[in-house]
Amino acid sequence: MKRIKYLKKFLAIPLVVLFMHSFTTDNGFRDSQLKNQRVQMAFKEKLVDVNTMLGLKGIDQTNFEIYIRAFKMEQVVEVWGRTRGANTWCNVVNYNFCSTVGQLGPKRKEGDYQIPEGFYTVSEFNPNSDFLLSLKLNYPNKSDSILGVKGKLGDLIYIHGGCMTIGCIPITDDKIEELYVLSVIAKDQGQNQIPIHIFPARLNYGNYNMLAKQTTNKSNVRFWGNLRTCYTYFEENGILPEISVNEKGDYVYKRSE
Repeated sequence: MKRIKYLKKFLAIPLVVLFMHSFTTDNGFRDSQLKNQRVQMAFKEKLVDVNTMLGLKGIDQTNFEIYIRAFKMEQVVEVWGRTRGANTWCNVVNYNFCSTVGQLGPKRKEGDYQIPEGFYTVSEFNPNSDFLLSLKLNYPNKSDSILGVKGKLGDLIYIHGGCMTIGCIPITDDKIEELYVLSVIAKDQGQNQIPIHIFPARLNYGNYNMLAKQTTNKSNVRFWGNLRTCYTYFEENGILPEISVNEKGDYVYKRSE
């Protein structure tokens, strides 16, 4: 704790200068986001914390990328980061769900009040959200389109502020500011796709077998087994596999070199 306070104090002056400098230089995506007052406030309140967290993990604050994964049973959002070009990821910060809805299992149709499960990316940054700030998932993805109810899949799934949800992941206003700043900077530095992976639970051996025994929906068990391959590979190696979708809607994994 003392080390964090010291780093915050040490980094405060140069980071404030860096923040003010962002208004007058052409930083592309970050500049466009900083035209919004909510994003300006988020940067003022969270930039020092964000850079401190990254620095404590040995991640280059000027050249990094992030990976987000969420677990519905544990109700937690994990943010992982790495210096661009590094092989493995490290856990930077975790956020609790503020509230949740639905059951364990994927979202298969509009209005089912389910939080999706599967592999997504950030498709939109919304600085004018009804819930302060929000990051939109590219739901429905190709797998959802194959396995879900045709023409009635819904959309508008976000990680956002506040504590209300009918299928999104709310993490409070305070935490969405931090995650939004992390995501804006990563995208501004060249990360075109920010992955968001959502699992029913931490799919270790015990949890997977518990879920398999408790549910009567065998298609969910098969689906979770498909997701578990990626979960296990990342847990064992700290590396994300390359993910695609086959004609049946299954996720297909290729190990990263």
